[in-house]
Amino acid sequence: MGFFSFLGRVLFASVFILSAWQMFNELDATGGPIAKELVPKFAVVQKNLSSKLGLALPDFDIKQFVITIIFLKGFGGILFVFGSTFGSFLLLMNLALTTPLLYDFYNYRPNKPEYNLLLNEFVQSTALFGALLFFIGMKNSIPRRQLKKALKAKAA
Repeated sequence: MGFFSFLGRVLFASVFILSAWQMFNELDATGGPIAKELVPKFAVVQKNLSSKLGLALPDFDIKQFVITIIFLKGFGGILFVFGSTFGSFLLLMNLALTTPLLYDFYNYRPNKPEYNLLLNEFVQSTALFGALLFFIGMKNSIPRRQLKKALKAKAA
Protein backbone atom coordinates (compact mmCIF):
# COMPACT_ATOMS: atom_id res chain seq x y z
CA MET A 1 0.00 0.00 0.00
CA GLY A 2 2.88 2.39 0.77
CA PHE A 3 4.36 2.00 -2.71
CA PHE A 4 1.06 2.78 -4.41
CA SER A 5 0.58 5.82 -2.21
CA PHE A 6 4.03 7.06 -3.18
CA LEU A 7 3.42 6.31 -6.86
CA GLY A 8 0.12 8.19 -6.74
CA ARG A 9 1.81 11.22 -5.17
CA VAL A 10 4.56 11.12 -7.81
CA LEU A 11 2.06 10.96 -10.66
CA PHE A 12 -0.11 13.69 -9.15
CA ALA A 13 2.83 16.00 -8.43
CA SER A 14 4.35 15.39 -11.87
CA VAL A 15 1.62 17.59 -13.36
CA PHE A 16 2.83 20.50 -11.25
CA ILE A 17 6.56 19.77 -11.39
CA LEU A 18 6.68 19.35 -15.18
CA SER A 19 4.57 22.47 -15.63
CA ALA A 20 6.93 24.44 -13.38
CA TRP A 21 9.93 23.11 -15.30
CA GLN A 22 8.39 24.15 -18.63
CA MET A 23 7.52 27.60 -17.28
CA PHE A 24 11.08 27.97 -15.93
CA ASN A 25 12.58 27.07 -19.32
CA GLU A 26 10.31 29.57 -21.10
CA LEU A 27 11.01 32.36 -18.59
CA ASP A 28 12.57 35.47 -20.14
CA ALA A 29 12.87 39.18 -19.36
CA THR A 30 9.13 39.71 -19.93
CA GLY A 31 8.02 36.62 -17.99
CA GLY A 32 7.51 34.24 -20.90
CA PRO A 33 4.38 33.16 -22.75
CA ILE A 34 2.33 32.78 -19.57
CA ALA A 35 2.95 36.44 -18.74
CA LYS A 36 1.66 37.47 -22.17
CA GLU A 37 -1.50 35.49 -21.44
CA LEU A 38 -1.88 36.91 -17.93
CA VAL A 39 -1.47 40.62 -18.79
CA PRO A 40 -4.94 41.11 -20.34
CA LYS A 41 -6.56 38.92 -17.70
CA PHE A 42 -4.99 40.96 -14.90
CA ALA A 43 -6.18 44.13 -16.62
CA VAL A 44 -9.77 42.86 -16.55
CA VAL A 45 -9.47 41.88 -12.88
CA GLN A 46 -7.94 45.27 -11.97
CA LYS A 47 -10.69 47.09 -13.84
CA ASN A 48 -13.43 45.06 -12.13
CA LEU A 49 -11.92 45.39 -8.65
CA SER A 50 -11.24 49.10 -8.96
CA SER A 51 -14.80 49.74 -10.13
CA LYS A 52 -16.24 47.67 -7.25
CA LEU A 53 -13.91 49.08 -4.57
CA GLY A 54 -13.96 52.63 -5.90
CA LEU A 55 -10.18 53.10 -5.78
CA ALA A 56 -7.34 52.57 -8.18
CA LEU A 57 -5.25 49.46 -7.63
CA PRO A 58 -1.47 49.63 -8.02
CA ASP A 59 0.26 48.07 -11.00
CA PHE A 60 1.29 44.46 -10.60
CA ASP A 61 4.58 42.93 -11.75
CA ILE A 62 3.58 39.96 -13.90
CA LYS A 63 7.11 38.53 -14.05
CA GLN A 64 7.23 38.34 -10.24
CA PHE A 65 3.85 36.61 -10.27
CA VAL A 66 5.13 34.05 -12.82
CA ILE A 67 8.21 33.39 -10.67
CA THR A 68 5.92 32.86 -7.66
CA ILE A 69 3.82 30.38 -9.64
CA ILE A 70 6.97 28.48 -10.67
CA PHE A 71 8.12 28.33 -7.05
CA LEU A 72 4.74 27.18 -5.73
CA LYS A 73 4.39 24.47 -8.37
CA GLY A 74 7.97 23.21 -8.23
CA PHE A 75 8.71 23.32 -4.52
CA GLY A 76 5.16 22.34 -3.56
CA GLY A 77 5.21 19.40 -5.97
CA ILE A 78 8.54 18.09 -4.68
CA LEU A 79 7.39 18.35 -1.07
CA PHE A 80 4.08 16.68 -1.95
CA VAL A 81 5.92 13.67 -3.41
CA PHE A 82 7.40 13.05 0.04
CA GLY A 83 3.99 13.30 1.70
CA SER A 84 4.36 16.81 3.09
CA THR A 85 1.19 18.64 4.08
CA PHE A 86 3.05 21.93 3.58
CA GLY A 87 3.69 20.96 -0.04
CA SER A 88 -0.01 20.36 -0.56
CA PHE A 89 -0.75 23.79 0.92
CA LEU A 90 1.69 25.36 -1.56
CA LEU A 91 -0.06 23.58 -4.42
CA LEU A 92 -3.44 24.70 -3.06
CA MET A 93 -2.20 28.29 -2.98
CA ASN A 94 -1.00 27.97 -6.57
CA LEU A 95 -4.37 26.66 -7.73
CA ALA A 96 -6.27 29.30 -5.76
CA LEU A 97 -4.20 32.08 -7.37
CA THR A 98 -4.10 30.85 -10.94
CA THR A 99 -7.36 29.00 -11.61
CA PRO A 100 -9.75 31.99 -11.58
CA LEU A 101 -7.26 34.07 -13.61
CA LEU A 102 -6.27 31.61 -16.30
CA TYR A 103 -9.64 29.93 -16.81
CA ASP A 104 -11.98 32.92 -16.79
CA PHE A 105 -14.96 31.24 -18.45
CA TYR A 106 -17.21 33.68 -16.61
CA ASN A 107 -16.07 36.49 -18.97
CA TYR A 108 -17.54 34.65 -22.00
CA ARG A 109 -21.04 33.78 -23.14
CA PRO A 110 -22.00 30.06 -23.16
CA ASN A 111 -22.40 30.05 -26.96
CA LYS A 112 -18.76 31.11 -27.52
CA PRO A 113 -16.23 28.31 -28.24
CA GLU A 114 -13.79 29.65 -25.60
CA TYR A 115 -16.42 29.20 -22.91
CA ASN A 116 -16.47 25.39 -23.04
CA LEU A 117 -12.67 25.10 -23.23
CA LEU A 118 -12.13 27.42 -20.27
CA LEU A 119 -14.93 25.84 -18.24
CA ASN A 120 -13.42 22.38 -18.78
CA GLU A 121 -9.98 23.56 -17.60
CA PHE A 122 -11.55 25.37 -14.64
CA VAL A 123 -13.38 22.20 -13.55
CA GLN A 124 -10.19 20.13 -13.89
CA SER A 125 -8.28 22.58 -11.71
CA THR A 126 -11.12 22.52 -9.20
CA ALA A 127 -10.87 18.71 -9.13
CA LEU A 128 -7.13 18.96 -8.41
CA PHE A 129 -7.95 21.42 -5.62
CA GLY A 130 -10.42 18.90 -4.19
CA ALA A 131 -7.88 16.08 -4.39
CA LEU A 132 -5.38 18.17 -2.43
CA LEU A 133 -8.02 18.93 0.20
CA PHE A 134 -8.76 15.21 0.40
CA PHE A 135 -5.05 14.47 0.90
CA ILE A 136 -4.81 17.03 3.71
CA GLY A 137 -7.94 15.62 5.32
CA MET A 138 -6.63 12.06 5.18
CA LYS A 139 -3.25 13.10 6.59
CA ASN A 140 -4.95 14.86 9.50
CA SER A 141 -7.42 12.03 10.17
CA ILE A 142 -4.70 9.59 11.22
CA PRO A 143 -4.04 10.13 14.94
CA ARG A 144 -0.35 10.60 15.67
CA ARG A 145 -0.42 8.22 18.65
CA GLN A 146 -1.78 5.36 16.56
CA LEU A 147 0.87 5.98 13.95
CA LYS A 148 3.69 5.88 16.54
CA LYS A 149 2.30 2.70 18.15
CA ALA A 150 2.04 1.00 14.76
CA LEU A 151 5.62 1.93 13.93
CA LYS A 152 6.92 0.64 17.28
CA ALA A 153 5.02 -2.65 16.89
CA LYS A 154 6.55 -3.25 13.47
CA ALA A 155 10.05 -2.47 14.73
CA ALA A 156 9.88 -5.11 17.46
